[in-house]
Amino acid sequence: AVPVLKKQLSLFVSLTVGNSHFIFQLKQDNVVEDISATRGIINFKVNRKLLAQKLLEPFGNGEDDKFGLNSELFNTLTTGTTLVEYSSPNIAKKFHAGHLRSTIIGNFIANLKQSLGNDVIRMNYLGDWGMQFGLLGAGFGQFGSPEKLKQNPLQHLFEVNVVFVLYSNVFFPVFFSFALQVYVRVNKEAENNEDMKQAARDFFRQLEQHESHAVSLWQQFRDITVKEYRHIYERLGVHFDVYSGESFHQDQAQEVVQQLQSRGLLKTSEKGTGVVDLSPNRDVTNVCTVLRSDGTTLYITRDIAAAINRKEKYSFDEMIYVTDKSQENHFSQLFQILLAMGHSWADGCRHVSFGLVQGMKTRTGEVVFLEDVLDEARARMLNNMSKSKTTKELENPEDTAEKVGISALIIQDFKGPLQSDYKFDWDQMLQAQGDTGVFLQYTHARLCRQDICVEAVAFDPSLLSEQTCTAILQHLLRYDEVLYQSAQDLQPKHLVNFLLKLCHLIASAHRDLPVKGSPEAVAQARLRLFSGACSVLANGMRILGITPVNKM
Repeated sequence: AVPVLKKQLSLFVSLTVGNSHFIFQLKQDNVVEDISATRGIINFKVNRKLLAQKLLEPFGNGEDDKFGLNSELFNTLTTGTTLVEYSSPNIAKKFHAGHLRSTIIGNFIANLKQSLGNDVIRMNYLGDWGMQFGLLGAGFGQFGSPEKLKQNPLQHLFEVNVVFVLYSNVFFPVFFSFALQVYVRVNKEAENNEDMKQAARDFFRQLEQHESHAVSLWQQFRDITVKEYRHIYERLGVHFDVYSGESFHQDQAQEVVQQLQSRGLLKTSEKGTGVVDLSPNRDVTNVCTVLRSDGTTLYITRDIAAAINRKEKYSFDEMIYVTDKSQENHFSQLFQILLAMGHSWADGCRHVSFGLVQGMKTRTGEVVFLEDVLDEARARMLNNMSKSKTTKELENPEDTAEKVGISALIIQDFKGPLQSDYKFDWDQMLQAQGDTGVFLQYTHARLCRQDICVEAVAFDPSLLSEQTCTAILQHLLRYDEVLYQSAQDLQPKHLVNFLLKLCHLIASAHRDLPVKGSPEAVAQARLRLFSGACSVLANGMRILGITPVNKM
């Protein structure tokens, strides 16, 4: 009913704008109940009773989760199977870019696509291959202790579970404790030690040749790291359908090299490396290296192999990569090479990039681990909740504080354009008033205290004629438009701003539309309005990757 109502209103508006001289030929109907024109301005009044009735019907019929999702707007969007690659940390490597942002942004995109009816494959493509393993393997051979690794790997390799360290203002996965010491020492040695550099190259070559000792050590590092990553993802409310990695495509990468060669795309540079010239005029202004001089493959070579393998395995209709903006050129070259190889489906591949987080730190110092950030967000929220006069008695206050703290982190990240850098601010992020994740959670919890997030009884829509009611109804009517806009540019800011405005409208409604003390029929009508707002708020929060709390 709602899409039909919107279509009829849209048609009427287009008629009045495009053919204003026919105003007196327009007739009133059950949607538009009054029409007038003065000094070139056409006025029309929407039937508020019909608007309330049609808009709020789904919330009494058990169709809360479907609201706004059957719009004709979505007919133009890509449907079918969507593969989203996000998070994708590099195990056993000290430095890498943006995995916290990649994780929550990718999770939003996957949630959005799934809500719109796509079959979504959530993939974590681990950086578990490459020369960094040569360096770590060589370092472990000199400074490591296989006995300690075997006896108690977690205690030996980690001081904390798995952590993400803030380095150069972005998050990086890192082996901490002993593994970090090994990595630091071997890097220091390698700076001025050609033998160490050669040892690293030799170890990686052993990996590519599947020598048992190198593969066994690599497998131990990978298994330990993945196990600990899962703990972090669980706290963030993130899950993956597939844990893949560069290592899965090492052999296929060599096949890619052969295919490039057979198509005449692979050239040999003066340094002996294998390159693909992507410059339009073949003037070597855009050259992509796909093979080292010693014959080992590179990150992009394995990315090419991975993309081809995924298309064959999953038959995706679109594939979305979520990484920081420093990798824009990498993905541009990746898509160009795939197209040059004859893979037209590469037009359905897309890179969603994002900026850096600046100034994130805890009270204890500049260097920040993700677990420290989550712990501090929880601790600060517990402290704020204990001081609040409106906080209710909770069964598990730490769990509530954790969920609210994570929602605050997500909303601060999502309010602006993804490509923009932003400055992290604890105090602003955790405010209960203003446009924060805490405000979203507080609004949802307050709505739930009225017991309205349940199936409502029949109501009289004519009792929702106040301007405050109409403002909420008109805003809810835009939900499908906001989802459509988000699906087009994959920016969460549209949905965030929509939900924040909805919360402000609800705050006004709590003042203007009391339920307690009102006549029963009025109370039921207002409860239905609040029920609809509560459902849309909760649905939107879940798409953003936020778990709504019912009490705080």
